[in-house]
Amino acid sequence: MDVYLPIANLAVNGLVIVLLGATTGVLSGIFGVGGGFLTTPLMIFYGIPPTVAAASAATQVTGASVSGVFAYARRNAVDYQMGAVLVAGGILGTLIGTGLFNLLQSLGQIDTAINLLYVVMLGTIGSLMGRESLQAVLNKQGAGTRRAAKRRHHPLVSSLPMRWRFYRSGLYISPFAPLILGIVIGILTTLMGVGGGFILVPAMLYLLGMSAGVVVGTSLFQILFTTIAATMMHALTTHAVDIVLAGLLLLGSVTGAQVGAKIAVTAKPELLRLILSAIVLAVAIAMAFQLGVRPREVFSVVAS
Repeated sequence: MDVYLPIANLAVNGLVIVLLGATTGVLSGIFGVGGGFLTTPLMIFYGIPPTVAAASAATQVTGASVSGVFAYARRNAVDYQMGAVLVAGGILGTLIGTGLFNLLQSLGQIDTAINLLYVVMLGTIGSLMGRESLQAVLNKQGAGTRRAAKRRHHPLVSSLPMRWRFYRSGLYISPFAPLILGIVIGILTTLMGVGGGFILVPAMLYLLGMSAGVVVGTSLFQILFTTIAATMMHALTTHAVDIVLAGLLLLGSVTGAQVGAKIAVTAKPELLRLILSAIVLAVAIAMAFQLGVRPREVFSVVAS
């Protein structure tokens, strides 16, 4: 089933794009990640220009997050107060990210920048996640009497002024910590088309010290509004959002997120994290290889 993408200016197999959306939707429901960190590289591998892939993936992440937020909201697993602070930072980050995107695009380096960002980010996150999850698997197989580490926020978070109580997360910290975290995620969302959950979820657990029961739902809540802002900024400034491509991705991701939320209830989390880290590292290696190989056709597609 061939479908023409007007902004990308090429024809694709619609079923392949829907399956890509479904895969990332499942990841969104399981891990609280938007899935864009895999959607964008896979679309680039498929032949879609990086600028169009990044801008359109943010739209797909929005759909997956809507579905996921509803699933977690029904379980009362969303901290809306923390989410609001993260969203405020995320919207500010999208404004900064849009400026950087336009600057790199005017210099003709946006495609290379997106690829390099993915290699660095996926390589780092995949390695850290793989090490942590492998240790969790080995510890569970070994002596199961080890006491769990006490949950607490990072010392840098403790040093920030003007503390608030986030009752649902069980925290008494400065709102500047989640605000700064939201800004970083907003910049990454705009530049890379990611929801940022693969950074946000570990940061909420290990930097902010949030209760594990609300991390995934709150992450999806922040991703939802940040990706909406990023999509609007792309549509108004870079004009790189391909609505046909985004629609096909959404079709798969909304369904996939519901499936992922159900899997997350029954599956072993340490094994799921280990599988995800292997996928992330494989994509990073493939993108690094692609950067060093001369393309068959040397040209660039610029959305205008």
